[in-house]
Amino acid sequence: MATVYFPEFRLGKLLATSFTGTLSERYGEAVERIPVPSRFADWLAVHGLAVDSCTQPQLARARELRESIHAAATAVANQDPLPSSAVQVINDCSTQGLASVILTPEGERKWRLSSAAVEDALSVIAGDAISLLAGEREGKISLCASPTCRAAFLDTSRGGTRKWCDMNTCGNREKKARFLANKRNVSSLAD
Repeated sequence: MATVYFPEFRLGKLLATSFTGTLSERYGEAVERIPVPSRFADWLAVHGLAVDSCTQPQLARARELRESIHAAATAVANQDPLPSSAVQVINDCSTQGLASVILTPEGERKWRLSSAAVEDALSVIAGDAISLLAGEREGKISLCASPTCRAAFLDTSRGGTRKWCDMNTCGNREKKARFLANKRNVSSLAD
């Protein structure tokens, strides 16, 4: 039996934007990081939202939520009105789960899913997105400067001028491309 390769998760500090990052390079050669239900369950477990199982319809709903969060975050970053269809999906997912927040003995905030169901996990993700989109977090929602990525992220830099969703991926790729272009220009001038 052949081993199935899945792309690594791109883990961020915020649940909502990390979730939208399960589809990267949206405007280039898109990379789906949750291609099957079990992979979505893996992603949830990494974020402390372990579920018993995930079905294909639940994965489809998760992707619908992901794209709604991305559409709403893009609108916020561009200072456009929130798309009503995206708001509806986010609100529906937020209200359909029965998760609750608890305080651990170590003083950390953690989510408890009532039934280890995907709907509970989606409500947590939607709630996090609502907090982000409503401006309850320090920073501003921005879009990655990479024309193939355009991922939403929360810019908490001092001047609010961060350009890349992740310096280790998009930022380095863009810096390398500029370096190689400059190197080609210099060598063509020397000829």
